[in-house]
Amino acid sequence: MDEFKLSRRDSLGLAALAGAVAAVPAAAGAATRGSGKQKIPFITKIDFKDPHWTRDTYARIDADLDPTKEKCGWIKGKAYGVRDNEKVRPLFGVEGFSLVRTKRLEDGSVRRMLREVVFYRDLETGKILTEWFNPYTKETVKVVPIANDPFNFTISAFQPEPPSYGGLQKVKTEPKPFLQDWEYGPDGTMILHTGIDMIYPSALQPDKWPRESAGPMNRVSEHFIYVVKKADVENPNLTHIPHIGSWSRVTPWLPWMLMGQAPGNISYFTHFQTIPEGVKGLPADLVAAARAMDEKWLHAPTEDYGPSLSSLENYAREQKPAPVPPGWSPPQPPAVGAAPFPPRP
Repeated sequence: MDEFKLSRRDSLGLAALAGAVAAVPAAAGAATRGSGKQKIPFITKIDFKDPHWTRDTYARIDADLDPTKEKCGWIKGKAYGVRDNEKVRPLFGVEGFSLVRTKRLEDGSVRRMLREVVFYRDLETGKILTEWFNPYTKETVKVVPIANDPFNFTISAFQPEPPSYGGLQKVKTEPKPFLQDWEYGPDGTMILHTGIDMIYPSALQPDKWPRESAGPMNRVSEHFIYVVKKADVENPNLTHIPHIGSWSRVTPWLPWMLMGQAPGNISYFTHFQTIPEGVKGLPADLVAAARAMDEKWLHAPTEDYGPSLSSLENYAREQKPAPVPPGWSPPQPPAVGAAPFPPRP
């Protein structure tokens, strides 16, 4: 999630594309909810080639078009270590949640405002980790959860640009209609595929962060699959579309693992869904861990602010470089045919 977005989270972590967007047309298929000044317009007539339908439908999935409501998304899965000459290995569990609120902009676009927090769990006990034994380096390290406040972007009728991550990501794209990869599934479902692949300068440069930095560039790939009911997409009374789905992320070694520029990477594999009850529907220890950090993590933002950064940029702002022990060097993959991981001492 850092799309969390979910979603990291569910969220995609995509920034807004500047430019004017036509207001929602008052045509067949435009639905409203409420009365008087509380009308919430959105398009319900399915049209995969209509960027305004895409905008409204994605906003209803990613958030709730009713600005008085918070949408709660929950994510759970595992993070795996990937190195040469050995099988992919599960390292720890991943579980977290996001809370998002929207406001409609004058041009018909939707500004989504999100907080997300993701914790790591011990694979055997399920307990939320504050420390973790790193089998690659044979040392115990402090665990730093994902805590992004905020991760905001604008959902418009134009394809969004990649996130800027505080100006580190400088790739610009030509404006084009916001169309997504939709298909019809079995039993009255619809399936949405989204994703982004990036490489951009790291906020954790090796000269300052020798143990935390995986190198001068971050290579990150995030992909989502959403499954919704077609009837919900067409329902004019639903300002949010409930869904289930999956999120995968390929990212450098997490900085708190203190792997330096060791070859390899982390891969997240998770599932997610809407939690209709909000925070009350989340696991109690997850809520308690978030509340212990700050009560704000249990509420969506009510105002728009920034910058919107991923966990990697937040780490650079909030943590300090670890001391480098004498003779330290990044761990290397095993030789071909080497024995698997020894058990933890």
